Amino acid sequence: MPSNMKAALVRMQQLHHDGVRIMDAKTVDALLPQRDRNAHKGNFGRVLILAGSVGFTGAPCLAAEAALRTGAGLIFVGVPEAVYPIVAQKLDEPMVFPLACDEGGKLNTRAIPEIVRRLENCDACLVGPGLGRSEAILDVVSAILTHARCPVILDADGINCLEGHIDVLGQAGCPVILTPHDGEFLRLGGNLAPEGRYASAKALSETWHATVLLKGHRTLTVGAGEVWMNPTGNPGMATGGSGDVLAGVILSLLGQGLSPVHAAAAGAWLHGAVGDFCAESLGEYGMTPTDMIANLPIFLK
Repeated sequence: MPSNMKAALVRMQQLHHDGVRIMDAKTVDALLPQRDRNAHKGNFGRVLILAGSVGFTGAPCLAAEAALRTGAGLIFVGVPEAVYPIVAQKLDEPMVFPLACDEGGKLNTRAIPEIVRRLENCDACLVGPGLGRSEAILDVVSAILTHARCPVILDADGINCLEGHIDVLGQAGCPVILTPHDGEFLRLGGNLAPEGRYASAKALSETWHATVLLKGHRTLTVGAGEVWMNPTGNPGMATGGSGDVLAGVILSLLGQGLSPVHAAAAGAWLHGAVGDFCAESLGEYGMTPTDMIANLPIFLK
């Protein structure tokens, strides 16, 4: 057996002893809520997405479409007013609204009152895809964590703005899910050495009382005393927009009542399983995040 395979096997065995559980189809099926015949759209989650900026109009659209295809009842999408016409034209079912932005097309602090107002009636919130980086973004994230009472997912630039300011997480009055890839994890002070990846994610979760979904091969989800490893996914998913799809899936599951750790772990499995289906039917070179969104209903069924 090659040395790298031996090392992976040893690590898997160690994780098993550490109480790591493997997410699978049966578990995801059990976690998905049954739908009442008398239900209406308000029963399936009111979710809020705050995303996008000039040059990054795809991110809010991919997240919103993924949330829609994963069963969210009502989806509200707040974007900088500079890109509102573009995003509003792309999305039909989700409800898009403009927010105040700076001259560069990024959200600024004048958007905070409207965001806080919208949060009052939402079951889950996603912040970050395509927002860009600025001091104002940190102020926006800080205000959201302070005022939100629903679970909040910090993804992409929602995480990047915490570099050097991770103490902002301490003011959160809501459940928080962090979804970093390797680079973002390092900005949060994480350790990516093979022997430190799991321990570092666990420490981050425990220190800030947050659910941490550390993306990558065998994505780890840590939170509420649980640790889940995801066995699905393939290199064809390593393309721009794939993370936005994952964030939208998790947001939808949160809005439908799953706990943060279960929404994140089940979302990672579903995201990877759809990616595996696309790789099998389309190939790893040509598959796209849009293909994954189109096939989400198949796996939910």
